[in-house]
Amino acid sequence: MPEILLAEDNAADVYLIREALREYQIECNVRLLTDGKEVLAFIAAGESPQHRPAPPDLIILDLNLPRHDGIEILQRLHGNPGLADIPVVVLTSSDSPRDRQMATELGAARFLRKPSNLEQFLALGAVFKELLDESGWKAEGV
Repeated sequence: MPEILLAEDNAADVYLIREALREYQIECNVRLLTDGKEVLAFIAAGESPQHRPAPPDLIILDLNLPRHDGIEILQRLHGNPGLADIPVVVLTSSDSPRDRQMATELGAARFLRKPSNLEQFLALGAVFKELLDESGWKAEGV
């Protein structure tokens, strides 16, 4: 069963992301971290051999997290050999070309604006499934 690290502070968006995963029959464990400090602590734990948690198969990252932003998190992920190959979906309300460019340069697999309607939000499950499939995981019953 794949592990997904979800870095998101908005409860409504967390709910919609979980629904998108269900919509595409992605049975997974979701580790929810709601601020940048928690995410950086998770990354730091991955750098310590004795406390290393299992790396996630996919990271879904909001750029506008409290305490440390998504760009800072991407920089840390990019600089960590054990985590640099994990696909990262940046899911943000930002429309900034600079944010998109920086995220792409730091290895984000996708940079997506948060959809404004339910149907489009649920369709994000296809992106998550595609990236998990590329990493070798297959959805139940597919």
